[in-house]
Amino acid sequence: MAELKAQKKEMIAMILAGGQGTRLKSITANIAKPAVTFAGKYRIIDFALSNCSNSDIDTVGILTQYEPLVLSNHIGIGNSWDLEGGVKILPPYKRKDGGGQFYKGTANAIYENIPFIEAYDPEYVLILSGDHIYNMDYEKMLKFHKKENADVTISVLEVPWEEASRFGILEIDDNKNVVEFQEKPKNPKSNLASMGIYIFNWKLLREKLIEDDLDINSVNDFGKNIMPKLVSEDCIFSAYEFEGYWKDVGTVESLWEANMDLLKGNQEFDLYDKRWRNYSVNPNSPPQYISQTGIVENSLLNEGCIIEGAVKHSVISPDVKVGENAIVEDSIIMHGAVVEPGARVYKTIVLENSIIKEDEMIGNLDSENVGVCEGYNGGVINE
Repeated sequence: MAELKAQKKEMIAMILAGGQGTRLKSITANIAKPAVTFAGKYRIIDFALSNCSNSDIDTVGILTQYEPLVLSNHIGIGNSWDLEGGVKILPPYKRKDGGGQFYKGTANAIYENIPFIEAYDPEYVLILSGDHIYNMDYEKMLKFHKKENADVTISVLEVPWEEASRFGILEIDDNKNVVEFQEKPKNPKSNLASMGIYIFNWKLLREKLIEDDLDINSVNDFGKNIMPKLVSEDCIFSAYEFEGYWKDVGTVESLWEANMDLLKGNQEFDLYDKRWRNYSVNPNSPPQYISQTGIVENSLLNEGCIIEGAVKHSVISPDVKVGENAIVEDSIIMHGAVVEPGARVYKTIVLENSIIKEDEMIGNLDSENVGVCEGYNGGVINE
């Protein structure tokens, strides 16, 4: 990486956005998980970027890897999020010493970008995942970090016990110090989960990244290597308990559930809170249109939609057309898809630019699983 000189920052953010998202099946066949559509209007990474903007963090590095084109085009230089310090896309690269190339793990991704971080000479580095849905004031977390005189602070919240094995699980003492950390344990001892949000004192993080790179037995991952090791070392490792909505949308079901959460009467996650704006790149589309035959019940509609059929309890992305006598229920219809006249779509995520043929039926309201429909001829995966 060429030498970079920049204005000193108290804290910069590094967003890990290279996830392949295999549990999202065909949804992430051609795009990275953080670039997946959410609420029709946004992409998942918009929430981490908006949180940075609202928390007065104006310098962000985004570490990409898998299928980065859509994500990179969406982000640009960060103008949509009013990040004055700028957003830098940081893909893997090959160093002169033969290192680099593909990131080997989350810790290695940060390690390979030490020169970028050092250019800003920060006191603190905020590390985020680019694939979670939540609103959070990182400034409050930093104040907690300083108050506790911590070396590293991790944001945590309780998750349902049946989902605990999907997360990094912690145990804390009465002073909110982390005393144990297990990455995705088969038999979790608690349901207090890592949100994948860390604030490090930069000097400590730099030291630990270098140590981790030299460890031939490490898989260079924060959850598997860095965080468990910190528990046993002489440092102040604090847990910041988050209160609010947070969703890891790493599976088809969790992505569908998070979208459906937006349709609840007492919304857990409020997109309309003017005190905390969520920003994105807005499409240049005409106004939505609901015809005389169109019926819309408890749904989100975005720009450019043409609704001539019935849309019930669903999330409709920009430039979607639902034809006469068609029914869309409990579903997510992504950008540019067409539901032809008489077609029926139930409890399904319809991918971008798909066509549901006339009178075709996709999905099942009574199914425990959520369908994923792709292509021009329909077809349900994961039914």
